[in-house]
Amino acid sequence: MRHYIKKAALVSGMLMTLTSACSSAKEQAAPADPTTPSGATQVTDVVAVGSDLRIGLSTDKSVYSPGMTVAFTASEAAPGAMVRYRKGATVVKEEPMTSATWTWTPPADDFQGYLIDIYRADAEGKSETVFGTIAVDVSSDWTRFPRYGFVADFDSGKLADGVIEAEMDFLKRCHINGVQFQDWHYKHHWPMPGTRGEVLESYTDIANRTLSAEAVRRYIGVQHSMGMKSIFYNLCFGALDDAGADGVKQEWYAFHNRQRSDRDRHSLPSSWKSDIFVLDPGNPEWQAYLAERNDEVYAAFDFDGYQIDQLGNRGDLYDWDGNAINLPKGYASFIDAMKKAHPDRRLVMNAVSSYGASMIAGSGKVDFCYNELWGDEADFSHLHSVIKANDTYSDHGLKTVFAAYMNYDKAGRETGFMNTPGVIMTDAVMMALGGSHLELGDHMLSREYFPAAPLDMTDELHTAMIRYYDFMTAYQNLLRGTTTRDEYESDIACADASKKLSFNAWPPQKGGITSYARRDGARRVVHLLNFRNIDNLSWRDLDGTRSAPRLTRDTPLTMTVDGKVSRIWTASPDRNGGAPEELAFSQEGDRISFTLPSLLYWSMIVVE
Repeated sequence: MRHYIKKAALVSGMLMTLTSACSSAKEQAAPADPTTPSGATQVTDVVAVGSDLRIGLSTDKSVYSPGMTVAFTASEAAPGAMVRYRKGATVVKEEPMTSATWTWTPPADDFQGYLIDIYRADAEGKSETVFGTIAVDVSSDWTRFPRYGFVADFDSGKLADGVIEAEMDFLKRCHINGVQFQDWHYKHHWPMPGTRGEVLESYTDIANRTLSAEAVRRYIGVQHSMGMKSIFYNLCFGALDDAGADGVKQEWYAFHNRQRSDRDRHSLPSSWKSDIFVLDPGNPEWQAYLAERNDEVYAAFDFDGYQIDQLGNRGDLYDWDGNAINLPKGYASFIDAMKKAHPDRRLVMNAVSSYGASMIAGSGKVDFCYNELWGDEADFSHLHSVIKANDTYSDHGLKTVFAAYMNYDKAGRETGFMNTPGVIMTDAVMMALGGSHLELGDHMLSREYFPAAPLDMTDELHTAMIRYYDFMTAYQNLLRGTTTRDEYESDIACADASKKLSFNAWPPQKGGITSYARRDGARRVVHLLNFRNIDNLSWRDLDGTRSAPRLTRDTPLTMTVDGKVSRIWTASPDRNGGAPEELAFSQEGDRISFTLPSLLYWSMIVVE
């Protein structure tokens, strides 16, 4: 749901793009080492996420189908360095780095994540310096591992040379594979600007912003060239006050009483086009009407699918004949009608505060679960509850994407920057649980009215997003290839009482280190989430005041395992660009002991 902002003034003056963020991203300089490329550093623990890498890497697409060749570009060459391609901690291929540009054809296996790193070993081969890392996703269907972004500003200024390309380059670097187009449309009941035969090249949206149809087309074209899917947004039951003139019938609306005297409406600022009046999503005639409007959209714009929205629990509603309306049942009916009308297009539907989630996910017609979270699902523990419920509703078949607005109160009262620790902590938990976060677009999202951009990313957060999305992509098989039915409670503990570290299994506790574990075949994957120095357990960080957790180094750990262990390795988006590190260990019976090099926000431990 988008509870459209009641103050239209918030919209103006807040729009920005990632172009400036991309061009201004800076990292602290490290002491030069004459044996390494300019600016490279030896691997160390750092509090500023991502500042330990000095070579930037990019690929030509956000995702690759099996058999496609990946083209890499490095910010600089590293003579004498090696390029290593890994699936998990297993090396798939290794070759010398001979140029700042090169290609690689991954194995033909579908739905696989890989991590590529540039490194050099010391003369004795006892240590390595990692200069840069990047992930590669080989998947024939983006909805297996959805990484959802958005765009929300389509004015003619976006047609200037390189603007859209620069915005989408950042999304590509973060491996975003689907993009939601918010507030791109003309009217909710008539999304097409103009008609099938005559597109309005300049038109206004619900907030009376002037938009460019060519900007919409350009976004779609650039996204497709980068391997992304383009998904258009619209409500499942919205009509403006002039809908009657466009063929919408009074008999289709939803009312607050059986006397039809009070149509349900969602109020908007008086400066906008209209309030939004609510229809019965299960009404077959309304479904046919909107399916025809969508047909016009698909004919004029090369969208890949439809992001369906709702407005949450509307209370008691009645149709024209005085019958009670069951909105969740209507959602399932609406989804089915949209799929029948356009079977080759993808569908996603918002479950606002989980309202209607069981009917949406259980419809069998949506491609992943999309949950917009509000104050009634504000705790970190709710993130797990939502994923677990979605797993159940979809018979463990669909992944979860969270529309979750960070620093919400701060964004409502001021301009400035997102609180970096708050965003990173929330992303760490979402990703460790197997979900992903709708947050990256033509700016970073902090409000439900997507065009508003009051808060920018700090340089550290900009870099951290690259590291975290690399991590989620490279290790997608471990993070998202299992479901909540594979969970177990790990008994991991610190072997050194003098460190005074408190470990607990999920859910999180203030001041402690929380473990969340899943089985992946014979492997055990344990995530450590650091809530030390964190005094509240809400993911929202409403005022942007969350502090970074306290870094721990060289922590001796023990845990119980099944059978003989052959290998233990760890990886973290906060360290070494997510590159895996094999750990020495000892085993006595069913107990293993090893030392974790560091834990800032999130570290993953894999026991094989």
